[in-house]
This record gives sequence, C-alpha cells and structure tokens, in this order.
Amino acid sequence: MWTKILKILPMALLLCLNPALSGNSAAQEPVKIKLGTLAPRGSVYHQALLEMGESWSQVEGNGAAFTVYPDGTQGGEADVVRRMRIGQLNAGLLSMVGLSEIDSSVAGLQKIPLMFRSWDEFGFVLDKMRPELEKRIFDKGFVVLFWVECGWIKMFSREAAVRPDDFKRMNIFVWFGDENQVELMKNLGYKPIALETADILPALQTGMIDVVPLPSVYTLTYQFYSSLPNMLEMNWVPLIGAAVVTRKAWDEMSPAGRDALMKASVKAGAEIRAQALQEDQQAVEVMKKRGLMVHALTPQADAEWHQLAAKAYPMIRGKTVPAKMFDEVNSLVQEYRQKEVKK
Repeated sequence: MWTKILKILPMALLLCLNPALSGNSAAQEPVKIKLGTLAPRGSVYHQALLEMGESWSQVEGNGAAFTVYPDGTQGGEADVVRRMRIGQLNAGLLSMVGLSEIDSSVAGLQKIPLMFRSWDEFGFVLDKMRPELEKRIFDKGFVVLFWVECGWIKMFSREAAVRPDDFKRMNIFVWFGDENQVELMKNLGYKPIALETADILPALQTGMIDVVPLPSVYTLTYQFYSSLPNMLEMNWVPLIGAAVVTRKAWDEMSPAGRDALMKASVKAGAEIRAQALQEDQQAVEVMKKRGLMVHALTPQADAEWHQLAAKAYPMIRGKTVPAKMFDEVNSLVQEYRQKEVKK
C-alpha cells in the first residue's frame, strides 16, 4: 500500500504545482464577456448593459471583462447568434429576430399581428410562457438573463397610408433572413424587401423601400422620419427582446459571478423596460414637432386590418410560429381578456 502511495505522490505534487496539468486552468482564466446588439450607442439599452457588466465584473474579479458592441457593429442579429455559436461573441441583446434563430417558439410573442391590445395583456402571456421558453433556449445552449419590452411596432411610410390596401403599392422593409415573413407578405399581396438594419437608411435614400415597421424611438434615433414622414397610429406587434449569454460562458463563471450577473440583469431589465416604453411614447411627440404626420385609424380601416390579420393567422400558425406556441399564446390572451371582463 505504501509503495503505491509513494508512486502516486510525486505526480500529485506535480499537478498541484502546475495548474496547467491539473485541469483547473479554465477556472483560473479571466472570463471575458463580449456582447453584441443592434441597440444604439448611448441608448438606455446600451447604458443598462454597461452597468450590468460593471456590476458583474467587480464580483467575478480575476481580470473579468464585459464588453458591449452596440450599433450592429457585429452584424445583424443572425450574425450575432452565429458569432455566439462559434465563440467570437458569447452574449447578445436580441429582438425576436435573433431569438428566433435560437428557437422558433419565441416568435409567438412578436410575430402574430394585432394579437395583443396592451402591455398588461402581453405581460400576462410572457409571465405564463417564460419557464417553457427559457428552458427551450437553455437546451439550445443559451441562458436568458432578462426580457424587455421595447415599444409597439408602427408603420412609418413615405406616403400617407391608413388602410391595408394603401400599403400594397409600396415596398416594405422586412428583416433580412426572415424568409417566412417575406413569403407571408407576398401571399397577402405586399412587396417585401429584406434588408439588414444597417441598410435601411441607404435604402430609404435611394427609394428602394417606402415603409419601415419599427418602434417610434428607433425611427427617431436613426432619423428615418425624414424619409418616412407618415405614421399610422396602430399597434401592429410588440417589439420585445432578451439578453442571453452562452452556456459555455455561464459555466466558466464563478458561482458568485453567476449570482451577481442575474441580480444585475434583473435591475437592467427593469430599467430598460421602464425607460424604453416611456421614450417610445415621447419619440412620437418629438417627431411630430419635426413634421411627422400621425394618421389615426378609422373604424373601417381598423376592421380591415383585423380582417387581414385573421387571414394571415393560418399562414403564420405552424410556419412562422410553431402551432403549439401559436395556440398557447392565443389561449392565454383569451384567458386574460375573460378575467378582465369579470373584474
């Protein structure tokens, strides 16, 4: 027995003295978080992410660093997800476009037009669906840090337009890579033009596109309203997103670092949620002072838009949004409305 111990002892001492041989070197390497997002530099999103990263790095220590790449400098959201998968990035603040690249089920929160009437209604659905959605995203290799509501997507157009048919004569921007959306719009008689976010302004300047569905604050921030001086006052779909980090980066953090990141994420999500919705509303007033024309829905136009949405639902269910998820969202919306009626 002592002979065996004496043979093992030199190797054990060698491993203790040389961490590179012990298998613990990865735990001692500084954790570097690189987060990509389309959020504008200096925006509430950017500032909240920087504060979150600072809180985390102080606790993680050991040379930990948290770098945010705003303004789409790492490419579109599909590019950000691809870069996370190959290790060039390991975190992202993504809209449904990027999150759908991870798991298509999340599309049920944003890609069903005119499904939600209010943020309270949307919040009820999200709270019910979060555990399942976060598990699905976790199984795909990512940890959700927080969810955010960024504002209602509205139609900004070059020419005044109110009824659904008014938009059929114009070229409409859609996110690059969203082939289901392109096909859907063509089937409904519209002319979609798929572009990356960075290409919107040049496309407006050259006349390639005439309509951009976006939240008001984005339209103001990038001054798209100069080319799109008309807005339809209609909450088409909510723009929401989530911050995610790869499971690999998550596993490399210390337990204290993971706790700190989650606590900082709760704070960041709350700050973004509160300020983003307020800024989105204020953006319309600012643009109105600069010449934006806001067009209200007439009862007839409102009915036509809901008819269009109803026509689109069978094309969305099972393709853009998985059938199970589509049905669950619809069921939860009806449950919320029934509860509201009984109050």
